[in-house]
Amino acid sequence: MPPPPHRPAVLAWQVFRGSDAIRQGLVTEHQLRSSAWLRLRHDVYADARLDRDHALACRAAALRLPPEAVVAGPSAAYLHGVEHAASFADDVHVLVPRAMRLGPQRGLRVHSTGPATSPPCAPPPSRGAGDCPGVPARPPAACRNVAVRPPDERRNVAVRPPDERRNVAVRPPGGGRSGAVLPPPGGLLVAELRTAGVPARTDPTAAAWETAVWVEPLRAVGIVDSLLRLGLTSREALVGVADRNADRPGGRRARWVFELADPGARSPAESELRVRLVLAGLPRPAVRHPVRVASGLVLHAALGWPAYRVAVAPDGRHAGAGGGHLDRIAQLVGAGWLVLPVTGRRLRQDFPGVLREVRAALGARGWRP
Repeated sequence: MPPPPHRPAVLAWQVFRGSDAIRQGLVTEHQLRSSAWLRLRHDVYADARLDRDHALACRAAALRLPPEAVVAGPSAAYLHGVEHAASFADDVHVLVPRAMRLGPQRGLRVHSTGPATSPPCAPPPSRGAGDCPGVPARPPAACRNVAVRPPDERRNVAVRPPDERRNVAVRPPGGGRSGAVLPPPGGLLVAELRTAGVPARTDPTAAAWETAVWVEPLRAVGIVDSLLRLGLTSREALVGVADRNADRPGGRRARWVFELADPGARSPAESELRVRLVLAGLPRPAVRHPVRVASGLVLHAALGWPAYRVAVAPDGRHAGAGGGHLDRIAQLVGAGWLVLPVTGRRLRQDFPGVLREVRAALGARGWRP
C-alpha cells in the first residue's frame, strides 16, 4: 500500500501560494506535484480534498489579486448561497478601482469601478460598478481579505516553533470534506505563508445589479430569482438600486431583468422557461398559483394562467403536497386545469414545439394575442 501523500498540517484544507510554502520549507516543488495538491492557477495550490466548486475558484483568484479587488456579480451571488450562479469552471468576476490596471488572468473577469477607491464589500459568511450599488460605505481595509504581510502586532507568529504552528490549521471534523468547515474569513497567516479564506464580495443587492448587467438575461433572471427567494434581497431593494444606477451603462437592462424576476421560482429551469415564454409574446404566468383540488389539498401550479386554467410543469413536476408529480397533474386536471409537462430535454432542444403547445392550449381556453 503506497504511503499517504506528504501534507503538512498547516496546509491542510487550505488554498495557498506555492512559492510561499516552498520558501517556508513546508513542501518541495516535487511534492507540490503530488496527488495531495491541486494546482488552481499560476503559483496557487489547494488541498486536493477541497470541493471543486466556485468558492474554491474565488479563493484561488483572491491570492493573485490586489487587496482592493472584491468578488462581484454571479461570483458574489454564489458566495451568498446561490449555488447555480456559477461553477468551478466558470470565470470569477471581480471589481477593481478604475485607476488600477490588472494583466489578463485565465479564469478571471475584471470589471472597473468608479474612482481609484476600494469598492465596499459585504463581510464573508460564517460558513466557511461606479460605487458598488446598494452597499453601505465601508473603509477600504474591510475589503482586504488576503494579507501580504502580518501586521506588527501579529509578527510574533513567525517565531513560534513549527509544532506549535501546526495547531493553527483548520481541519474539518472527522476528516470531512471542505463543505463542513472553511478557513478563517481573512485566510490563515503563518510567518510569510499566505492562504485564502472566503473572499470579500459585494452585497446581495449589488450582486443582483451586477449580474443583471454582466450576464445574459435568461441566466441572470434565474440568479436574481434565487436571491429573492432566499430573502437575500427584496423587490424594494432592487427598485432602489435600479433607480440609483439608472444613468449608468446597463441601467435599463438591469431594470428589465428585475421586472422579469420572481421569488416564487423553484429552479433555474423554471425561471428560464417562464422568461422564454414571456419573451415569445405569451402573457406572464403566475408562479406557484394555489389550486384546491377535489381531495381538499391545495396544489401549486409551477407556472399557470389562472384565467384560462392552463399550467406548465417544468421538468414534469408540480410543487405541493400529496403523491408523485403524475398524481398531482391528474388532480389538477380533475380540477379543470389543462397541464403541459415540459422536460429539461424539450426546453433545451425543442422550445419552439413547447411554445406552440402552450400557445394552442391558451388559445383553446379563450386567450387571444
